[in-house]
Amino acid sequence: MDVTDASGADRAPGAPSTALLTDHYELTMLQAALRSGAAHRRSVFEVFTRRLPEGRRYGVVAGTGRVLDAVESFRFDGARLDWLSDNGVVDEATLRWLADYRFRGDISGYPEGEVYFPGSPVLTVEGSFAEAVVLETVVLSILNHDSAVAAAASRMTAAAGDRPCVEMGARRTHERSATAAARAAYVAGFGSTSDLEAGFRYGIPTVGTSAHAFTLLHDTERDAFTAQVASMGRGTTLLVDTYDLEEAVRTAVEVAGPELGAVRIDSGDLLLLAHRVRRQLDELGATKTRILVTSDLDEYAIAALAAAPVDAYGVGTSLVTGSGHPTCAMVYKLVARASGNGPDAPLVPVAKRSAGGKTSRGGRKWAARRLDADGVAEAEVVGTGPVPAALADRLLQVPLVRGGEVVGREPLATARARHAAARAGLPLSATQLSRGEPVLVTETAAAPGAGTAGG
Repeated sequence: MDVTDASGADRAPGAPSTALLTDHYELTMLQAALRSGAAHRRSVFEVFTRRLPEGRRYGVVAGTGRVLDAVESFRFDGARLDWLSDNGVVDEATLRWLADYRFRGDISGYPEGEVYFPGSPVLTVEGSFAEAVVLETVVLSILNHDSAVAAAASRMTAAAGDRPCVEMGARRTHERSATAAARAAYVAGFGSTSDLEAGFRYGIPTVGTSAHAFTLLHDTERDAFTAQVASMGRGTTLLVDTYDLEEAVRTAVEVAGPELGAVRIDSGDLLLLAHRVRRQLDELGATKTRILVTSDLDEYAIAALAAAPVDAYGVGTSLVTGSGHPTCAMVYKLVARASGNGPDAPLVPVAKRSAGGKTSRGGRKWAARRLDADGVAEAEVVGTGPVPAALADRLLQVPLVRGGEVVGREPLATARARHAAARAGLPLSATQLSRGEPVLVTETAAAPGAGTAGG
């Protein structure tokens, strides 16, 4: 399973195989390409999205570290090969090829925590067609999920300002998705999680105290508070809305004293109740007791509480479901391939050209972010030709895998800091919650005289 080494970087020694986290058609294409002889042609695949979710101003790259783990663990062991054989998924020649599979190509991409826009080459995978095509599904499943959660988390932390946000969505999604969501939320600014697996795997701080069930278990609310304070100390957070809120706050301070760490409000008109509870706490001498609010929060609810005396937010359902946009609609497209089967055959651009709005642009891309005179981002520039000198130090992609070896693994803290810096470098309108177009326009810089083959 994934663990964190001494540097805090994700790694996955002895991780279970990810080879069957894929669609059947990946292996159908592989088998047919092996038979045609085209499977070994050098190929370039690109991950990008044609548009951002409706109303969103920017996207957030998350899940890159998990992608690297998945690529390392993409191996076909005996049990998986037997299953493929027994179910007639591929023929014997393809099984023999898969038995020796490991990705030996190169991967570059936007580093984790960076922001992206329509057409941004978020990830570039280069290798033979055979070794690269089989990674499509697992790469997209990770990036689409994690980036959707990170985008929602970024909007929430922007709305929260300096107030910390706690990820509390583990009970609202698939158990494995919950851990991935906690990781993505942390990259985008959440300070802690309730999910212990996320703490174990990725070193994310974990928090948690009690639910209404704990209060209901005891004969009185005072008994419940007394038990929790005796166990957790006066700095604990007491849930105060099981019965009568005003009475619960009074009892909480009587039990814990003015040193009570925090109270949590989980229902009702949070704006009104936060003001009432703050006033009551101050009157009782608990002036340093913090107020945590939960209850189906999203970025809009957080923004509405900006003027309330709230100290922290706990967010669950809306966060782990991408706040209405559970996917980023990223795609994995072949954009270039060798003109022939020989090892020295040059790459030629390829792209889908059919009608229906799903066209793509051929050629290996570079991407850079152009800044205005004040150092604020003003455009995402994507090109297939030489990089203009003015943009040479603004390139966005970094090496992630070289010759099959991971070179881009990094601590989550680095991705977290990168996102804070990337968001701060966008125009101020980027963090507006009102619906709008992407905050940066994506400009294309074509290679002079470059042609595109059909594909």
